[in-house]
Amino acid sequence: MLKPLSDRVVLKMVEAEETTKSGIILAGSAKEKPSVAEVVAVGPGGVVDGETVEMNVKVGDRVITSKYSGTEVKYQDEEYVIVRVGDILAIVE
Repeated sequence: MLKPLSDRVVLKMVEAEETTKSGIILAGSAKEKPSVAEVVAVGPGGVVDGETVEMNVKVGDRVITSKYSGTEVKYQDEEYVIVRVGDILAIVE
């Protein structure tokens, strides 16, 4: 398992099929990369660059991230994105 350090969060992007008004289903490769992801691991937070960082997401949360944020990694044939908690824009409820 990936264990993030500091103020990092490990995300797994959510592949959402979308249907056009005419009923055509767009596969993930036919549209832009989704910005909705599921949190799979959360770092401890603490003091980062002299400032206290509170980790306000938890494993299982669905979140929206900045479009080009994070570092993509492949681990055990799965693809993940590691972002700073500050790159998470919202929690989807």
